Amino acid sequence: MHVDQRMLEKYNQPGPRYTSYPTAPHFTADFDANSFMREMEASNRADGEMADVSLYFHFPFCHSLCYFCACNMVITHNMDRVERYLYYLKKEIELIAAYIHPDRRVVQVHWGGGTPTYLTPGQSRSVFEHIRKHFHLAPDAEISIEIDPRTIREDHLAILRETGFNRVSFGVQDFNPKVQKEVNRIQTYEQNAFVIGESRRLNYDSVNVDLMYGLPHQTVESYKDTLDQIIAFSPDRLAVFNYAHVPWMKKHQAILPEEAMPGTSERLGILKLAIEELTASGYVYIGMDHFARPEDELSVALAGRTLHRNFQGYSTRADSEIYALGMSSISQLKNAYAQNLKSVKEYERRIEEGLPATQIGVRLTGEDQLRRYVINEIMCNNRVMKGEVENRFSIDFDRHFAAVLPELNRFVDDGLLTLHSDRIEVPDAGRLVVRNIAMVFDAYLKEDMQNARPTYSRTV
Repeated sequence: MHVDQRMLEKYNQPGPRYTSYPTAPHFTADFDANSFMREMEASNRADGEMADVSLYFHFPFCHSLCYFCACNMVITHNMDRVERYLYYLKKEIELIAAYIHPDRRVVQVHWGGGTPTYLTPGQSRSVFEHIRKHFHLAPDAEISIEIDPRTIREDHLAILRETGFNRVSFGVQDFNPKVQKEVNRIQTYEQNAFVIGESRRLNYDSVNVDLMYGLPHQTVESYKDTLDQIIAFSPDRLAVFNYAHVPWMKKHQAILPEEAMPGTSERLGILKLAIEELTASGYVYIGMDHFARPEDELSVALAGRTLHRNFQGYSTRADSEIYALGMSSISQLKNAYAQNLKSVKEYERRIEEGLPATQIGVRLTGEDQLRRYVINEIMCNNRVMKGEVENRFSIDFDRHFAAVLPELNRFVDDGLLTLHSDRIEVPDAGRLVVRNIAMVFDAYLKEDMQNARPTYSRTV
């Protein structure tokens, strides 16, 4: 897949990743625990069949701080603190499960963090059995976990597989020792090779690897070495994330020397290299920063135009509702988003009170639902069929969006979009700027861009 770097530079501007719409900056405290309880109850009374369920569990604990990290995490070596958190997580499992109809199938489970493998094998098994006890897990459910190759014990992967996990994901970021030292994440080739080899031997269904570009000391030349090694490992899925330097939000990122970070041209050159190298090696470009083997479910869903996008990225389970448990986690129901409290102590206190740990959220209006659908079609399926939108939302597409449709012409002029009487289509060249195209349909964006501080990372 050829990448026009000059076009990337032209459209490189701050913009949402659209893991939700409305985006997280529009969540407010007006949506509280009582609001979330009403939405959970309503989700069991949806028109037609009840939606399947996806479960996300947040384990915030890490042994050490990666300076690039933008996750909600806690650095600790206090296992009593971990045990207390797991006690309240189990109570939250019981609390949330009581709101979900027992016939609703759980088709996805994902453990993220932090570092879920911070837990001992025994702790992992105990939490998972509690999940199995209180939710209806489908026999073919995708059950995935993020792991840390630097700390995982030799028997841990086997125990997780026996427990029920069938997918693993881990971050590499970069193999360059100079980069690893600067970001405080020394992770050897041998550690990565062990995890991939063991995962294959244990018959995990899928192995995902995360890379990152934009870190200090990265160059196009040095990054090619990382890509060559990753391609040799042949993971099922790959994500190549753009490092978001937001020290005003994540103070520890200020440790990283900005003068050592690749400039715009070099950074986009790395992205161009990654896309071209990975697609030349047989990976399918799913969208934005995701790649998958041709036989992978993501590739099949892309071809069938059934992809979906949520807070975990691209997903094949488009019709499921996400119930997220643990501090800071974000639930996505049909009509609402809800984020849990970001402080461990406050989270535990709320669960002790017998209430959902909701801190902020938003209930979607009809207009939000419409625009979320259009944005999802652009981001995931590279087209918008006007008739489908009109039938689903009882509108005249061209009339409803008359004020913003002219903004699409600049993409047409650059060969990044094609407009037809019945559809909008994103050709291969435009898939690299789908965030920019989707932004045209974002009713909140003008307000966001007037903020004194940047709200979003750059689009490419």
